[in-house]
Amino acid sequence: MADQNFVDYVKICGRSGHGGAGSTHFHRDKMTAKGGPDGGNGGRGGHIILKGNQQMWTLLHLKYRKHIIAGNGGVGSASRSTGADGEDVILEVPLGTVAKNAETGEVYFEISEDGETKVLFPGGRGGMGNENFKSATMQTPRFSQPGEPGITEWAILELKILADVGLVGFPNAGKSTLLASMTAAKPEIADYAFTTLVPNLGIVSYRDGRSFIMADIPGIIEDAHKGRGLGVRFLRHIERNAVLLFMVAADSNDITKDYHILLKELMLYNPQLMDKDRILAVTKSDLIDEELQELIAKEIDVDIPVIFISAVANKGITKLKDMLWKTINQ
Repeated sequence: MADQNFVDYVKICGRSGHGGAGSTHFHRDKMTAKGGPDGGNGGRGGHIILKGNQQMWTLLHLKYRKHIIAGNGGVGSASRSTGADGEDVILEVPLGTVAKNAETGEVYFEISEDGETKVLFPGGRGGMGNENFKSATMQTPRFSQPGEPGITEWAILELKILADVGLVGFPNAGKSTLLASMTAAKPEIADYAFTTLVPNLGIVSYRDGRSFIMADIPGIIEDAHKGRGLGVRFLRHIERNAVLLFMVAADSNDITKDYHILLKELMLYNPQLMDKDRILAVTKSDLIDEELQELIAKEIDVDIPVIFISAVANKGITKLKDMLWKTINQ
């Protein structure tokens, strides 16, 4: 995905439609000079609705569409005729989109399934016509209800990528190289930190036509939960991953220490991430020989599975796929 095309946060102002007014009308025709009340109800104001679309991966189409306005309901009319409902506005969004109140931060809901629809801002109800107010003691009500006003409010739409595996590591740990070697994704790869500025998604082909989705998240640095580096802007994407693949380069001075720094950042950002399955991949292992690899393996002190891999030399990649598939489906 191109950097300029990936948008995972937008703020929009929505205005749902006003409900139509009820009608104050009395039946009249050539045979009836003074008929009873027959004013119809007003129509409902238009809703602003979010709809999940699994073919979408960005909120780019809403970036410059700041004001979303739904239609107003029609007024009621004679012969108990109800006014037309206001035109709804349906905004298609990627799966994993979370809707929040822009002022309070209250989470309204999340769109997680293709075709799922939820009302972001409901339209106002239509007013009742005078036909609804007739009674034995009030046979000719000369009043009706106005329609309810719609809602005008700012909302935040925030995308959290839905993927089976999320790659977690420091900048330049080889995450993009691994993604490129295991999928058809073409992330930017270079020998400097923060090459990846937006999340990249790829589909990993497995045995017998099966597959799973892998997400490359921009590199994490110490104190990322405080906003350092790319900060919390992309940490939220990890929340939707089923398995976290931690990646530390084989030339690290202390692989165990680096792993725990990464783990601490995730815990400080969201303690619930500690409940996810984790695997540690020691990358760039083509730079070390078998003897050194054995020495390094003995020094690694973690409570999760460890695998040595090299995306460049295709070392351990098949075994890694097996581990990931088993962990995803266990």
